[in-house]
Amino acid sequence: MRLVTYTPNDPNGGPARLGAQLGTRVADLAALARAAGTELPGDLLSLIRAGSTALAAARTLADGALADGAEQARLPAGAVHDLAEVTLLAPLRPGKIIGVGLNYVEHVEESSRSLDTDRELPDRPVLFSKPATAVTGPGQPVLHNAGLTKQLDWECELAVVIGRTATRVSEQDAWDHVFGYSIVNDISARDQRRSGQWFFSKGQDSYAPFGPCVLTADEIPDPHDLDLHLSVNGETKQNSNTRHMLFRIPRLIADISSGVTLEPGDVIATGSPSGVGAGMVPPQFLQPGDLIEATIQHIGTLTNPVVDAR
Repeated sequence: MRLVTYTPNDPNGGPARLGAQLGTRVADLAALARAAGTELPGDLLSLIRAGSTALAAARTLADGALADGAEQARLPAGAVHDLAEVTLLAPLRPGKIIGVGLNYVEHVEESSRSLDTDRELPDRPVLFSKPATAVTGPGQPVLHNAGLTKQLDWECELAVVIGRTATRVSEQDAWDHVFGYSIVNDISARDQRRSGQWFFSKGQDSYAPFGPCVLTADEIPDPHDLDLHLSVNGETKQNSNTRHMLFRIPRLIADISSGVTLEPGDVIATGSPSGVGAGMVPPQFLQPGDLIEATIQHIGTLTNPVVDAR
């Protein structure tokens, strides 16, 4: 199921809603539940926390409302929208975003040339964090503050959304803790690394575009066989596949949860393939007016403009 957070474009549309998307239609899951005499959470994080029973109920309601031939006249008013009639937001605000650095072999090589990182492949995941305040949604701006950076860069990454609390989880059990998948564009100010620390480089406001949806895990049989693509102003910059991950998802969950508890709604950004701006000859960086499009197979495209923050 493709889950989205949205607001209707109608001026009286009200607060953000949890929706299920099928093609060009979006269903308001809470409204469908009320019409059926039951209840569902009104936001994605609460739905994740509610567990498998709530997810199954949401799927049943969405299938009934969005399936071909569904009797639209029997649906509550305003429960189903055309995609063009809504604005998609970031699917949720994670409690924490854990980034994985140097997780594609070719990116390790280009980073050693352009970012002074180690040429040797890491023997365990390289981890950093991005705060929830860095999250921004589809269509929302990435802020370019020339007073803080002249090296604003892009990274298209598969996002793993955690569904169950994970503490000291084995690789064999890791899949049981995955709720679904999305896209994170790991925006980075390359000239704001401080004594090797990445937090300010990667954690500034708007540096975690996230969305456009969360696709539940059952919709992707093999998350290690997904094409990734990123373009700037229509020009391809990154073109790879998740099969090239150095550390795969079960290893990442096991490694992180060995010392940090992963909670429902947390996000692991699984690393960037090669093709970042810092690695190009000459280097290329984002400027106000640029348009970034990050695409992952089956999930969709996350589009964000770059704007002057001052």
